[in-house]
Amino acid sequence: MENNKQFYDAVVIGGGPAGLTAGLYLARAKYRVLVIEKEVFGGQITITAEVVNFPGSGPVSGTELTRRMQEQAEHFGCEFLRANVEKIDASGAVRQVVTDRGTFECLGIVLATGAHPRPAGFEGEQTFRGHGVAYCATCDGAFFAGKEIFVIGGGFAAAEEAVFLTKFASHVTILIRGADFTCARATADQARSNPRITVLTNVAVTEVAGDSLPRSITWKNLETGEVTSWAPKQGGTFGVFVFAGYQPSTDLIAGIADRNPQGYVLTDRNQQTSCPGIYAAGDVCDKPLRQAVTAAGDGATAATELERYLAKMQKETGRRGEAPKVKSDAPREEAPSASNGNELFSEEMKGQLRSVFDKMEAPLTLELALDGSDLSAELRQYMEFLAGLTDKLSVTVSDAPGEDLPLVRVLCADGSWTGLSFHGVPGGHEFTSFVLGLYNASGPGQQLDADTLDKIRALDHPVRMQILVSLSCTMCPELVTAAQRIATLSPKVQAEVYDLARYPAMKEKWNVMSVPCMVINDGEQVLFGKKSAAELAAVI
Repeated sequence: MENNKQFYDAVVIGGGPAGLTAGLYLARAKYRVLVIEKEVFGGQITITAEVVNFPGSGPVSGTELTRRMQEQAEHFGCEFLRANVEKIDASGAVRQVVTDRGTFECLGIVLATGAHPRPAGFEGEQTFRGHGVAYCATCDGAFFAGKEIFVIGGGFAAAEEAVFLTKFASHVTILIRGADFTCARATADQARSNPRITVLTNVAVTEVAGDSLPRSITWKNLETGEVTSWAPKQGGTFGVFVFAGYQPSTDLIAGIADRNPQGYVLTDRNQQTSCPGIYAAGDVCDKPLRQAVTAAGDGATAATELERYLAKMQKETGRRGEAPKVKSDAPREEAPSASNGNELFSEEMKGQLRSVFDKMEAPLTLELALDGSDLSAELRQYMEFLAGLTDKLSVTVSDAPGEDLPLVRVLCADGSWTGLSFHGVPGGHEFTSFVLGLYNASGPGQQLDADTLDKIRALDHPVRMQILVSLSCTMCPELVTAAQRIATLSPKVQAEVYDLARYPAMKEKWNVMSVPCMVINDGEQVLFGKKSAAELAAVI
């Protein structure tokens, strides 16, 4: 039977609870399976501080719960790849999944791409996005310390995140369009009983207004028609967090499988879509309950049914994936801040790093600019430990004075700058993006489509991209990786990453109240939110 390294029995698109469960079941059934995730393995639940209703598990963070899921799937030989899926070709018996890191052939697909936050639609929402309007409490809550915060929504996320935001806010007001919360009573009661939370029902926000920052918010009572405008005292500002539901991420199967008017995938009771061999699981599906436990159930059902389809297609096509084996294409997303090299990396993670470094082609120098602070010592220890894992990396310390220290610049073998730098210590969710930046700078680097490459090569003007991130932000790595990839392909582009918590002056200068934020050419454009390399190439 024909085999090749890019051929899998099944590809799972999406690495949340649904995708991880599907990968586990398929790998355990001895099928070669690849789980592709473009952001953070674990999905939306990784921003949940505490999960208390997952069967068989005590209170646990969403990150820890899904980390265990991934490790369990990996134990059975499930493979993982961090990449952006750009297209599915389902025209033949052997399907193709096209990503920015290559094209993979398979016999069956599980779509588990989840959903993304839905805008509320009030006037001023887009104007103040990143400057007062936010969608992730974990990523952006700290920007509103001591300020009033308004939460829009009445579901589980609104109730839970409102409680979380009381850690920062002077007070939180929840604005619910309906007559009450729509989530479980236990979750709603935690919000209602919190003395720092006010709940208003039957109201809809109509406008957020201001100058460079929000200065007033207006809502309408849907029963009485009464309009209320609120503004902080003495011309201050405030925050608005939108939790108005989610939009399913199903563009990949547009024209391939049926969707309902809201964009959710339609499946039968076995999670099969209208296209044979393509299954869907989790929040992409039209379903009454969207929880980690139901997503895992969908993933198990989809995988079990897909097993039967795969057995049939292996006979018909003569194609079969190689026997499953433990493999990881990149280090895991979560990494603690550097303090001691031996404590930072487990032996397993060291092995994963070496596997990435072994693929690098040209040597690189990590040039450090330090200021004598504890953070500088931490950065130096971090970089020296990475360099100790491979002969492709070396460390030098520059005595040249500079701003926004400490920083590490990535240099080519001849001493020229690759355009990549990181201000602070690249820990947390930026650990993987930093390592991928090294891989992209050294070569061969992540693959991009021809159109994106043409746009990058056609750049005829300097582009300085300053990417402002939080190490706890799950949406930042995609933008960082995209910017760094473009910088490694064009000598006219610089991609400078800043841990915003370390550089408050930049936050004030650009009125940043949400991450990721990208400042292009010292303020010509200020953009917020994640973007792929293709989207970013179109912007610059």
